Order: sequence, then structure tokens, then C-alpha cells
Amino acid sequence: MKLLVCISKVPDTTAKVAFTDGNTRYNENGVQFIINPYDEWYALVRALELKETLGGSVTVINVGKADNEQIIRKALALGADDAVRIDMDPADAWQVASQIAQYAKGGGFDIIFTGKETIDYNGGIVGGMLAELLDLPYVALAAKLDVDGTQLNIAQEMEGVKQLIKVSMPCVVSAQKGMAEARIPNMRGILASKSKPVQVIPASGDAAKSPVKVFVMPAEKQGCKMISAENPEELVQLLHNEAKVI
Repeated sequence: MKLLVCISKVPDTTAKVAFTDGNTRYNENGVQFIINPYDEWYALVRALELKETLGGSVTVINVGKADNEQIIRKALALGADDAVRIDMDPADAWQVASQIAQYAKGGGFDIIFTGKETIDYNGGIVGGMLAELLDLPYVALAAKLDVDGTQLNIAQEMEGVKQLIKVSMPCVVSAQKGMAEARIPNMRGILASKSKPVQVIPASGDAAKSPVKVFVMPAEKQGCKMISAENPEELVQLLHNEAKVI
């Protein structure tokens, strides 16, 4: 099988949220970056499992600048065969999807994996855009995936609903929890990653369609007001007059 896994660089979950340049950019000073967990733990690891079981190759692709090399090398250390980096600083999901689509078109990939969303913007729209641009079937929120000849049997979970989907390859799949178990690179993989090829491709110049104009921090949480269970009238009055939700 020929598998392509889309990975993105995101701040570590413990990173402080702050902005710079007039609140138009995330302040990266002192921030540790990681592979987006949904891309790594579920999409990439499941692709590696399929390669180990059925044979083939796993390529990881990232849209970003040279400082994304660290996360790319980790993906290679986990077991990906090679990597592609499209050299640009994307301004929105459209730029990411369009750049990947141009690379993947005609590449003969059986499955293109993405994570269900990134933990920075939580958009979850790159997979759908990519499938549309490539005119391929798309299954989002896949929690389990098995190969059955030229088809995939996928268990999809969303909003408390589970359904089984059968889809023909090639296709695009976004992975979520349940798809695979996270792995840790071993020393052999780390050493091997240093010699694995990373192809750098210039960006095509496609313009962003929805760039960020400004970031605004949410309002600080207000103090909690405790109401006695023996005084429901006060609760109703506060909900009506203060919270204005009824």
C-alpha cells in the first residue's frame, strides 16, 4: 500500500497562549512544538500498522518552514519511510489543503490520512478540502479502519453515534481516538531517521481564503455563585434577571 500522512506542527499542550504583532500572530517565544497528536497518535501510527501488516510505504507531508524539521524527523523516527515539506508558512487551512493536493495528485496513494483536527485551531477541515480537491471519497472521524481487498471498513464515531462505513480506495480519512495506540520512537528509529530523505518543494503561491485578522483572548471566568438547594426561587430569579438565560 502507498500511504500519505499529513502532519502539522502545533504548540505543546502546556504552552502559554499569548500573541504578538498587534495580536495577529501566536507568540512562539519559549514554546515547545510537537506533531499534532491526532496526526501522530492515530493517523500516522495506523498507517505504520498497515504498512507492517500489508507492506508498502508511508510518506509524511507537512506544509511549513524549515523549523518544522524537528517534527518531520520524529515522524521518520516512528517509522515513516520518507517525508515531504512544502516550503511555506500557511495562513489558513485552504493553503495547507491546496498545497498537499497538488503534491498528492497523480501520486498513486491508496489512503491519505489526516488527524481529525489540530489542537491549535481545532478546525478539522483540511481533510474534507483535500478530498474535494482530489475528487476522492472522504470519511471523517474514523475510530477504526481495516482493509478488505480494495475497500476499507471504517468505524465512524461522532456525537454519540457509531456507524460502519465501507469505502473504496483511494480515499481520504481523518483519524481520531481509537484508531491506534500511540508509539514512542526507539533509538534505532531515531538513528535511522537522520538518513531518511526529506524532499523540500517550493510553494505554488495559492492565496489564503480566510487568513487570521486578529486574535482575542476570552474573557476571564467570573466567580462561582453558590445557591442553596433549599432556595430554588433565588436560582430562578438569578437565571432570569442576572444571567438572562430564561
